Amino acid sequence: MTSSVKPLIPDDDAARLAAAFGRRGFMAAGVAGGLVATPLFASGTARAQAGDAEITVDQARTAPIPIVLPSLGSGVAQQITDVISADLGNSGLFRPISATMPQGTPDFSTYKSLGARAAMTGKVVDQGSSLRVEFRLWDVLTGNQLQGTAYTAGSQDWRRIAHIIADVIYSRMLGEQGYFNSRIAYIARSGPRQHQTTRLAIMDQDGADSRYLTNGQWLTLMPRFNPANNELAFLSYANYRPRVYLFNLGTGQQRLLGDFSGISFAPRFSPDGQSVILSVTRGAGSDLYVVDLASMARRQLTASGAIDTSPSFSPDGTQIVFNSDRGGSPQLYIMSASGGDAKRISYGHGHYGAPVWSPRGDLIAFSRIANGSFSLGVMAPDGTGERILTEGFTVESASFCPNGRVLAFCRQSSGGANGAGFATGISTIDITGFHERALPAGSASDPAWSPLNK
Repeated sequence: MTSSVKPLIPDDDAARLAAAFGRRGFMAAGVAGGLVATPLFASGTARAQAGDAEITVDQARTAPIPIVLPSLGSGVAQQITDVISADLGNSGLFRPISATMPQGTPDFSTYKSLGARAAMTGKVVDQGSSLRVEFRLWDVLTGNQLQGTAYTAGSQDWRRIAHIIADVIYSRMLGEQGYFNSRIAYIARSGPRQHQTTRLAIMDQDGADSRYLTNGQWLTLMPRFNPANNELAFLSYANYRPRVYLFNLGTGQQRLLGDFSGISFAPRFSPDGQSVILSVTRGAGSDLYVVDLASMARRQLTASGAIDTSPSFSPDGTQIVFNSDRGGSPQLYIMSASGGDAKRISYGHGHYGAPVWSPRGDLIAFSRIANGSFSLGVMAPDGTGERILTEGFTVESASFCPNGRVLAFCRQSSGGANGAGFATGISTIDITGFHERALPAGSASDPAWSPLNK
């Protein structure tokens, strides 16, 4: 294809796009098993300038972006279309519109009459063991092509391609990184409430492609993703001794994280993935330790005589937020990542716990118990601007998506008489308290959102 118009994404920008939307598999052409992203040229239309955001997230919350998403074809092509539409629609920031796929340049006048702001076109070529998915994003009002990329990958990676395309649309329309090409680790639960089997499990962020990672022989809790490696930390009661283990998602191998004399729990990786901070019991209390993953050397951070737990690093790795009852009741504190004095930041009514720092650095999510009920909220790192997002019988275990715009959490319903009607599931909610929705994960708890897939 020839054109006097330059590629929408220059080669160096294509490389940056590959880095932003999942490095693993974005390889040079011809490498088996890789996912190759190739810029497409605009045909006879002016192209938008790279980086021009059309609409803010706040505007899209108020008025979701109408976008035409015609079917890319039958079979796997339709499945790709469906995943793209579901990703965008489930964010609450887009309003997908079905339409007939045009040949060549879209019929912008028809799309305008439908109220559309953007439109997708493309095609899927089944090459046997691989797929080539061509995708273009258009500004309906101006007729400009906003994005043009072709993806080639193994046929088994069709869902991954769909999530990446949805991320590209999100990014181009909103000016922020998407989060659809990511996963959620969680605890799958089965059996009666009093004798539940728990398994470490993982699924795509939309609840699809779930699989068990452990067999349920031992109680497992608190999975956490390593932001730099394909690895999880989690709490296991293996051999009736609760301790933190590491799970390699590539090999399935597990290893103990340090052999502490007390119980180790509540792990969380540092932002560079090179160490883990966790709690270790000491008599009736617990202290915070950091373990270097390369040397397994440990460093004690707190010795308050209280229960110090649920630590979480700031995105730059310089600070830690944690939960402690050192002041007489469970509250949130912040201290330097090297230890030292801690400053209390929670002063609302009730008991605070399970803090987690947003990847954007602007918010800390938490659970709060007051008057016998649970709330899930956010506050600024200095404790100001506290907002409750949702409430319920139990709402806890918050985890931010990669761009910090959405939280996954566990919601439990009341058990009723003899536990009848008790249910535990995973839901997501926007950081403003907008658009709460349940994920199709069955009976599940302890969600942990991954970084974008690598």
